[in-house]
Amino acid sequence: MGISDRNYDSRLSFGTRVNPLVILIAISMILFVVLAFFKALTYLRFDEGADVTGYFNENILSTIALSPKLGTALAKIWTFLTYSFVQVNVWELIANMLWLWCFGFIFIDITGNRKLIPLFVYSTIFSGLVYVFVCRAMHPETHAFPYCSGSGACILAIAVAATTISPNYKLLPMLNGGISLWIITLIYTVIDFATIPPGVPALYFSQLTGALTGFLFIYLLRKGYDGSEWMNRVYDWFINLFNPEKQANRKKIKDTYFYKTSGEPFTRTSRLTQQRLDAILDKMNQAGGYEMLTQEEKDFLTRASQEDFKGK
Repeated sequence: MGISDRNYDSRLSFGTRVNPLVILIAISMILFVVLAFFKALTYLRFDEGADVTGYFNENILSTIALSPKLGTALAKIWTFLTYSFVQVNVWELIANMLWLWCFGFIFIDITGNRKLIPLFVYSTIFSGLVYVFVCRAMHPETHAFPYCSGSGACILAIAVAATTISPNYKLLPMLNGGISLWIITLIYTVIDFATIPPGVPALYFSQLTGALTGFLFIYLLRKGYDGSEWMNRVYDWFINLFNPEKQANRKKIKDTYFYKTSGEPFTRTSRLTQQRLDAILDKMNQAGGYEMLTQEEKDFLTRASQEDFKGK
């Protein structure tokens, strides 16, 4: 399968009929609204001057954001996937979703619809693992490392992947022929690294891991290994379990190939005997010719002549 396998069908990633970008953005926005609601409740619960942010981070945000402590992260292993959907403030949400839409749209246009979410998942997991292990190497007990959240590493992975395939992909063609994709990716990378909070070097390694994941995803794809294939197969298999159309097709195939015979039905063939041959010849003479015989009798005479019948 080529890299530029454009699939303009409405079927998109993981066999859904909804744009995978819509799925990723919708999950992030829903989680942001839910977290904002719980944060508002937390402010109402405590008096003015209380450490509301600390309480919120330790008791609510920690359930879906990635802890810098290895033991806590492993105890909540699902956070290695959920943290990339957590945006802590509205400006981060708006910026990340705009960049995700920009690079995600280009990536889908180049590769088709079934590789975006697998790449997002790979970059989320690998970047999260690197963040936790770098924090552990720097002793989080003596450093106040924040919870890891946001989809920055995943966006960088998608941007690098799309740029690796087609660095001269043109955006805004009305501006003197357009701006090359590699320029947009470079601008985003500079902004992304410039906005990383100081004193958290683990985030730099996490972002670099995202970029490396995007590059390796395309590199392996060019070598013939599609890292998205097994994810899509598993998802399609699971979805088809609850798809009545697929169940009907399976039943039809089962009936066709396992319970129904193919070819002509069985026909009984008369045994060649001299008595039978004499009877047919007598009938032909008495009835007025060959045309008065039945089809079975005609077949008998044909077989007798082909097999050089001598009587038995």
